[in-house]
Amino acid sequence: MDEASHFGLRVAAHAHAADGIKNAIRAGVASVEHATLIDDEGIALAKQHGTYLVMDIYDDECIQEQGKNGTMPADFLEHDRELGEVQRQNFRKALKAGVKLAFGTDAGVCAYGTSARQFAFMVRYGMTPMQAIQAATSAAADLIGRSNEFGSIKPGKYADVIAVSGDPLKDVRLLENVQFVMKDGLVYKQE
Repeated sequence: MDEASHFGLRVAAHAHAADGIKNAIRAGVASVEHATLIDDEGIALAKQHGTYLVMDIYDDECIQEQGKNGTMPADFLEHDRELGEVQRQNFRKALKAGVKLAFGTDAGVCAYGTSARQFAFMVRYGMTPMQAIQAATSAAADLIGRSNEFGSIKPGKYADVIAVSGDPLKDVRLLENVQFVMKDGLVYKQE
């Protein structure tokens, strides 16, 4: 943290255990990735310090799916399933407490192209569809310190937008099937 501060950089901590999460928050990290076993004290600290939690609550689905091929021991899968449920309940508690939450996935766990499934899990565990969308846009931009460049659609910001068929505020799963992508004002995908 000290070295990063000399360069104006933000630090993200990868932490699952309660003590590691609290130590990272006290040290001044910008975010804690996973935060699986965060406890009530950790939630209070995150809120007090303005620390973002990036809780990848969809990942357990991918691990359980991969476990169906028989390459993972049954006891590991059971333990992972239990941890996944604890993490999801902690996500719910952090949301209710008003902790800053940003969208994030553990890219090495789930197959490429499935990250948008996280939106439905964020909604299932307490967010409104708009809150889930904001976690991936304005909150994510704030977390990385780039709100002045992206995270919302305003003059002078990067023109990075997607479009889906329908209203994702009514069905957030529509975000899993993007019809149109524009980056920096250039169209990259149009169906």
